[in-house]
Amino acid sequence: MKNSSKSKQQWRKDKCCLCFLHYSIRFWSLASYPFHNSVKTGRGKVADPGFYPSQRFQRSAPRFHVQGKALPVDGLPKIKDSSLVVCFGEMLIDFVPTSSGLSLADAPAFKKAPGGAPANVAVGIARLGGSSAFIGKVGEDEFGYMLANILKENNVNSEGMRFDPGAQTALAFVTLRSDGECEFMFYRNPSADMLLQEDELDFDLITKATIFHYGSISLITEPCKSAHIAAAKDAGVVLSYDPNLRLPLWPSAESAREGIMSIWDTADIIKVSEEEISFLTQGDDPYDDAVVRKFFHPNLKLPDEDRLRDALMFSNACGALTVTERGPIPALFVMLFSQL
Repeated sequence: MKNSSKSKQQWRKDKCCLCFLHYSIRFWSLASYPFHNSVKTGRGKVADPGFYPSQRFQRSAPRFHVQGKALPVDGLPKIKDSSLVVCFGEMLIDFVPTSSGLSLADAPAFKKAPGGAPANVAVGIARLGGSSAFIGKVGEDEFGYMLANILKENNVNSEGMRFDPGAQTALAFVTLRSDGECEFMFYRNPSADMLLQEDELDFDLITKATIFHYGSISLITEPCKSAHIAAAKDAGVVLSYDPNLRLPLWPSAESAREGIMSIWDTADIIKVSEEEISFLTQGDDPYDDAVVRKFFHPNLKLPDEDRLRDALMFSNACGALTVTERGPIPALFVMLFSQL
């Protein structure tokens, strides 16, 4: 009986390590830092966010371009290496229906909202007082400038953000129907996030991180796939993985399974949903312990159970508040801290 009890206790602890808590990074750090004023655009161009069109993003507003790499701005404090979470992948515009429970075809109108799973994590961490950075690519267009300003407004470091003059920022139409099913429609032919190249990566920023977080969408096509693999390989930090299954973006269900599992064993922390477990096992019960155990590997980090329990309670409270609003980033919870 004692061995059985101990085994169950260890199993509960092991099972928890598959959860990466998007909004509970607060126990790593509650320190944030100012936005870096230099971001790289296209191949070797730098744009100053101070010149981005503000709320209306007017085309007549000037944009300043010079040749060279993204350079640090004198006078800004250095990033605190012990607390930084770098998020890699897509940032895009989500269009969500203004009315709940309708299909995309039946929605009377849509609300524009910044999104993209890795960017959501970066903003969520920053809003809770943590230090975060985003690495990815958007179009050198009005939506791309809008997203850059969203990161700036939320104190997310964007030294690793790139702009592509030849591709547009990705768009997605998303709804939760009355039957509980999510419906997605993506516009990426190709979009800028798919075109990030390995030589555009900011490896200095990646190696300053404590955690490097990413999804699987960046594995679908080249050249972004190679950039993703290179970034994670050379990170030398804790690797956090959110499979974030978006089946319509993959060529086939089999290619999605293969792509998602191709980097599974290299991750230290994995956030996986019931839907994703069922998909990856082709229909097995995600609530069956024996099924979930198939996804464990020796590299997974085992967190302190008491600490994780506190984090789960906190993140669930944040999630309950978040789902009361529309759109991913606009809905994310903001933690207000005392100045004492």
